[in-house]
Amino acid sequence: MTTAKGAATRGRIVEAASTEIRERGLNVITLDDVCRRSGTGKSQLFHYFPEGREQLLLAVAELEAERVFNDQQPYLGELTSRAAWEKWRDVVVEQHRSQGLHCPLGILVADVGRYSPAAQAVTAQLIGQWQACVRAGIEATQATGEADPALDAQRTAAAVVTAIQGGVSMMLSTGSADHLEDALNLCLDHLFSPARGVNS
Repeated sequence: MTTAKGAATRGRIVEAASTEIRERGLNVITLDDVCRRSGTGKSQLFHYFPEGREQLLLAVAELEAERVFNDQQPYLGELTSRAAWEKWRDVVVEQHRSQGLHCPLGILVADVGRYSPAAQAVTAQLIGQWQACVRAGIEATQATGEADPALDAQRTAAAVVTAIQGGVSMMLSTGSADHLEDALNLCLDHLFSPARGVNS
C-alpha cells in the first residue's frame, strides 16, 4: 500500500519527467536528469518504477492525457449551445496558445504517445473519451435545435478532435495557434450551418 508520502514522491518523479520532456525532448533526457530535477535517487525511482524508463514514460502519458481532458473542463461537458461551443473553443485555443510547444497534447501525441504500445493505448483511450464528450455535446445541441440535425454526430465529433490534433501539430511546427483556431472555427461553422435539404 502506497503512503501519502510515497504517492507524493512518485508524483514528483512523474512531474519531473514530464517537465524534462517538455523542455528538452524525449530522446535527450535520462533517468539521471529526472532524478536530479525531482530531488530523488535512482533507488527511489526504481522503487516506484521497477521496469525503468518505459514504465515511467507510461506514467507520463497518463498524466498528460489527464491534463488534456481536465484542461477543457467544465466547458467540454457543457456543450449545449453555440455560445457554449464558442466558449469551449476559446478555452482550447487560449490554452494551447499560452502553453505553446509545451502543451500536454503535443507532448502526448508527438513524443510519449508514440513510445510504446502501452503509451499508445493511453492516447487512444484519451481520444475515445474526448470524442465521446464532443459527440454528446453535438447531440445535445442538436436536441435544442441550434445544431444541424442532419449531421452525423459520431463522424462530426471525430472531425472536431482531428481538427484539434492537426492544429496542435501545426502549432508545434510553426509556433502559432492560428491554424488551430481556424480549424475549430470551420468546425463550428459546419456544426451550426442551416439544415441541409435532401438535394443539397
